[in-house]
Amino acid sequence: MGLRKIRVGGVPEHFNLPWHLAIEEGLFNKKEIEIEWITFKGGTGAMTKALRNNEVDLCILLTEGIIADIIKGNQSKIISTFVESPLVWGIHTGAKNKLEAHNEIYKEKYAISRFGSGSHLMAKVDAFYSEQEIKESQFEVINNLEGALSSLENLETDVFYWEKFTTKPYVDNGLLKRIGEYPTPWPCFVIAGTDEIINTQYDLVSDTLRVIHLMNNEFMNLPEAVDLVSERYKQRKEDVLEWYQNTKWGTNTSLDYDMIKRVIFTLQKAGVLKFGEDLPMEKIVKEF
Repeated sequence: MGLRKIRVGGVPEHFNLPWHLAIEEGLFNKKEIEIEWITFKGGTGAMTKALRNNEVDLCILLTEGIIADIIKGNQSKIISTFVESPLVWGIHTGAKNKLEAHNEIYKEKYAISRFGSGSHLMAKVDAFYSEQEIKESQFEVINNLEGALSSLENLETDVFYWEKFTTKPYVDNGLLKRIGEYPTPWPCFVIAGTDEIINTQYDLVSDTLRVIHLMNNEFMNLPEAVDLVSERYKQRKEDVLEWYQNTKWGTNTSLDYDMIKRVIFTLQKAGVLKFGEDLPMEKIVKEF
């Protein structure tokens, strides 16, 4: 019997190291699974588009981004939590920018990877909780981190939300200023799959989840985890240690329905979704 192939997408960041370790150690192959890993530098917005276009079967993406896109018509479902802890967003500006504090940003120009991405949605959520409003005209699509660095340096945009530890090397070398932080008010990453792969290859999806949950549990107790992340992602060990100690990975398929309802309500209040724009839970999640 040949290997069963499944296409999995994720960002090129340290959160996804358990997937790469499981692939390298042959854990998927032992279950007769071949993972085709697809890297999305454009983040969640790029992955929701790939799911819609059937260019990928599963993606590891931001909770708020996939929930909003499923409600807007993406024929996919959340099948597992991947990271149970919040994501800490760094709020950045360019080294030459006049901005110095979090509370100064709300009238400025925002760099976002795509509309519907985390850099877009979390800026809206932050503004809502701060009793501020950001107009859509304030957002400028820059595609990815490299695009943001150029845009901020040239003062074409002023504000950029991105995962704190991914951008820290650029803060350390003076390319960016971090003027604030914003923790996601819910578990940050989930695994979503297209309805097609769920409906036609249920056992394959289930076996894939079983492997990554085992790897997640192993990674949380791996003595050399900090060294591995530091080496592979070119980050300082003290930064990786802080991140690692505050990150909890999902090790089972249980899903928190109340959390999902809270995300939807918050996105509605922040103007990302309209009130009444909702779906029954069985249209958003699939339990395995």
